Amino acid sequence: MTQLQQHTRASESQCRNVATRITDEVQRICDRSQRIQASAEIENEAKELANKRLQQCLYYFKLGSHQGKVKLHTLLTRIVYNHIFSSYGSNTRQARLDRVDDFLQGFYVEALNNFRKEAKLSLTYSPRSLLELSEYLAFCQRYARRRIPLPSHRSQQLIILRAWTFAQDNPPEIFVDIDSVAEGNSFEAGDRRDPIMQQLRSLLVSTANNLPDTNLYDTIVEEVINYLESRKQQDCADYFILRLEDLTAGEIEHLLEINSQKRDYLQQRFKYHLIRFTFLDRWKLVHQWLEADLDRNLGLTPQEWQSLQNQLTPQQNQILQLQREEMAISAIAIEVSLTPKQTQKQWYKVLKLAWEIRNHSLS
Repeated sequence: MTQLQQHTRASESQCRNVATRITDEVQRICDRSQRIQASAEIENEAKELANKRLQQCLYYFKLGSHQGKVKLHTLLTRIVYNHIFSSYGSNTRQARLDRVDDFLQGFYVEALNNFRKEAKLSLTYSPRSLLELSEYLAFCQRYARRRIPLPSHRSQQLIILRAWTFAQDNPPEIFVDIDSVAEGNSFEAGDRRDPIMQQLRSLLVSTANNLPDTNLYDTIVEEVINYLESRKQQDCADYFILRLEDLTAGEIEHLLEINSQKRDYLQQRFKYHLIRFTFLDRWKLVHQWLEADLDRNLGLTPQEWQSLQNQLTPQQNQILQLQREEMAISAIAIEVSLTPKQTQKQWYKVLKLAWEIRNHSLS
């Protein structure tokens, strides 16, 4: 902490926080390292690790915000370009560099999320001062160079493994088809003006103070984040967290360090997962939150409820009644002579129609 105060213009509290995080990180490394634990120089090893991290942080601090980012970006570009992208297809060198930039934007977000997790920071933490930015840039450099064990007693830098995966399987930029969600399909061409999509645009960005049950709101937020992370959609989770802060599109692009095209694609991918969460995986929780559960006739008036039933097929009406009896999907499937997946698809259509009727009455 003393050296941070001597070499930076940061406040005492910022210096203390950074010093504490460095100390905690070093302690974790020493506790987990068999080599260090087996040595007789644990204290010296810890001091050396802490000093290296301190010097890395001060190095980026002296460079300043802009130059520090450029320096790290150049370093990581050189690593992944030489190993992965230098021979990527027959593209020009500039096209390959553009792909490197695309990859690194996602990698920076991944590194920030891991920094939050390892330092036990909030899910919305972002560096606000030059010292905090320098701490993050230094962590990002170390994170990129972590050695990941591979078969045959080999290992590889984490960033190279991530770049290899990116180069092999870079997802195309396509829009969400809401009907394909019920099938569990990947993205296909869809109507971005769909009224359901417009409603989902603001579904999870209301402030907790405007909701009838703030505990349920907190549960919803946590469940969505867990849902996205369990499906390896950390960038969607980051996007969701920023949406909760009611930030503008430009502010989100700045914080995630992406352009408008990538932000638009990320938004479509987030909506795809949000729709699955809303209509399939956790429909009961979401509809309870919206005060539109089955006990409230899916939020419909008596006239709308009758209209819904009139538009359903006999099979869908049967599924609706069995859902009101709180039967499991597997049991309902037997009753209606469908597979569980087919039953779930029909239930999805019921919820979607109810959603359309409800939204139409509000428009």
